[in-house]
Amino acid sequence: MKLMNLEKELEPIFTSLTIKPTFDLVHIVLALFIFEAHPDGIGRYRLENELDIGSGTSRSLFRRLKNNINFIKVSEEIGATDQEKVRKGHVLTNNGRIFLNKIKKIIPLLKEGKLSILKEIIINPQNVNPYICLVKDAADKITNGIEQRDAAIKINGSGATCLIYNGQEFIFPSDSFSENDLDDIRVSNKIQTYLKKRITKANIKITKNDVIIIGLGDSIKRARLAALNAALTLL
Repeated sequence: MKLMNLEKELEPIFTSLTIKPTFDLVHIVLALFIFEAHPDGIGRYRLENELDIGSGTSRSLFRRLKNNINFIKVSEEIGATDQEKVRKGHVLTNNGRIFLNKIKKIIPLLKEGKLSILKEIIINPQNVNPYICLVKDAADKITNGIEQRDAAIKINGSGATCLIYNGQEFIFPSDSFSENDLDDIRVSNKIQTYLKKRITKANIKITKNDVIIIGLGDSIKRARLAALNAALTLL
């Protein structure tokens, strides 16, 4: 899914006759991941906390996901009578699941990382949390990782580290390099093993030209937003 197609599908969410929404594309995509992780329903206040947004922004996002594009609906637990129905929060609709599945074909992994292992490839690893994001077949869209770092910072993250899988191992992105540079751009065996295990555990097959983004933030929530916003630059 190209970014332009993604934004076109989501256009009804951003269309407004009054006030332009204060949430970004990354908040919509992450919200769908979070709804999927809570199949019994999640409320607005919980989502507000997970997305690190204000209450007004959360209300607007909920309303537009539900009314403008039919991606979420109220989940109700049926009681003995209609009067005993209990609202359990919101869940994904079929439309929401279909859209999220398109995203997950390109971004199949979004998981918290382990700083004690990843710190050697992180600039200024003090007081940061890492979050790992895998983007399929996106190596040709990345140069030196600066655009991804800037996207992470834009969403209040601390930055991002990018790695490319060359078919055998993970290396840092570089516009051009020779065989003599390989030792400088490859990551340690410890990190190679760790990343491959995380990907395999998620039942994902890694292939040549896949990209790993390690988003960084002063909290896990901001690190997750940083990783995903950086990943969206590769769509």
